[in-house]
Amino acid sequence: MRRILPATAVALCLLAAPAAAAATPPPVVPSAAAAAPTPPPVVLSASTHRSVGLSASTAATSPPSPAVLSTPSAGDTTSPLAVPSDLTATEVSFRGSGGLAMHGTVLSPAAAKPARPGMVLVHGAGAGPRTKLMGEAVEFARRGLSVLIYDKRSEGYSLFRRSYSQLADDALGAVATLRSQPGVDPAKIGIWGLSEGGWVVPIAAARSKDISFVVVVGANGLPPLRQQTWTVAAGLRKAGVSGSLIDRAEFNLYRAISDGGMFPEPYYDPAPTLAAVRQPLLGIWGTHDLLTPPKESPPIFAEALEKGGNRHYTLRFFPGADHAAHQTLDGGVTRLPELAPGYADLVGSWVADVTAGRPPTAQISGPTPVQASLTVPVNPSAWWESAPMQLAALVLFVIAFAAYPVVALVRRLRRRSPVPVTRAARLLSAGGLAAVLGSLSYLFYLVMTGGKLAAPGPVVAERPLIWLALQVLAWASVIATVLIVPAWRRAGGSVPRGERVRLGLLLAGGVAFVPWALYWGLLLP
Repeated sequence: MRRILPATAVALCLLAAPAAAAATPPPVVPSAAAAAPTPPPVVLSASTHRSVGLSASTAATSPPSPAVLSTPSAGDTTSPLAVPSDLTATEVSFRGSGGLAMHGTVLSPAAAKPARPGMVLVHGAGAGPRTKLMGEAVEFARRGLSVLIYDKRSEGYSLFRRSYSQLADDALGAVATLRSQPGVDPAKIGIWGLSEGGWVVPIAAARSKDISFVVVVGANGLPPLRQQTWTVAAGLRKAGVSGSLIDRAEFNLYRAISDGGMFPEPYYDPAPTLAAVRQPLLGIWGTHDLLTPPKESPPIFAEALEKGGNRHYTLRFFPGADHAAHQTLDGGVTRLPELAPGYADLVGSWVADVTAGRPPTAQISGPTPVQASLTVPVNPSAWWESAPMQLAALVLFVIAFAAYPVVALVRRLRRRSPVPVTRAARLLSAGGLAAVLGSLSYLFYLVMTGGKLAAPGPVVAERPLIWLALQVLAWASVIATVLIVPAWRRAGGSVPRGERVRLGLLLAGGVAFVPWALYWGLLLP
């Protein structure tokens, strides 16, 4: 029942809204922060030094003399694949959470030193072929590390279903595999996580002593639902929007989605897991991060680590960098292939110091990040604003507003068209139905195109033109509701019984529409 409202609204969005761009899946978190260590996953196989691919879209620099392989590795979707000639690549397979077979590649320097450190890279949200992280893997390998990248699971992972706990177990399987690679020191294995991976890797680190260091990039220290509402709101503000669309409509839509069970683990608090991390941690944020609040998350990391007694952390801000610490020329909207200058060097030198027994002590440096607005706490829905209640209101509006013209059509076909009590009833029927379905459709469109590339359409007086039109319809519907009452009284007993039922249902919808429209901001500036 609690999933029906979001599903219904999505369907309405697809029917009535403009074509939407692909959505960034809402971040989701595990049901528990840290659990007892899991048994080491079983290594299935490992081939020796096969060349693997460097995607042109993620390459950090132009690789020297790449070798090309015509057959892609298991689970990869890119062909042909290439690897710079100064690196070697080894195909590996391992078991993830639940025994799922997973596949990856280990990149190492061609002239690799023995007893070298290693690092597993963990994806951000969404689909995760290993080539997506090849740019980072190549640069880190050139700094003397053996780097394992793997194809992210699709089984049990989707827009509405995922578990950071499960993803952490997948990462631990990769860690166990990297520890067994020739030339890699099993006591010098770390784990790196981007964005969503910033929730995953602390869980893995808190569960396993086999991890000797942690690196997070664009990580979020806030509850996922709070971060997601900020991301879309920030994108709208950047497009010049303010007012009830952000303060009420977008905010409440995410609460309804969450209450409907379509946003797993929305109120997860990552701080307790961070407090359980004992390994040295390197946190990196771009000053133009538009997906994670870059001013608010780092202090949460520092406070949680300090609370757990871990002062071996380095937090660094990179100027002109985006969410993934890549270079950007337009304030974080467009991600360039190149990593931020000094980013890969910092990772290489920091890992070398940590694995040599020289962990840093509470270091925070770099320019102040840009964050135009602060996040807002998101509380669970009360009973009267829950998904079932919103669904009931939606059903009421559709029936009440649509029944009036449907009955009129039937009467016309039967050639029985009595004079309407008031023309305001027609306005309420048409305006109310358009305001309800139009606002839900438009809101889902904004969510699907939200974030740093928000596309609200033409904006007038800091309001999208579409939203202004919906607000006009909402106010017209309220006025029509007020006009129906005296008109009905004037008609008195001359109103037929069937017409009284039809008007009564329409009026009930109009009365219920007023608090509903206030809640969603349609009647607010």
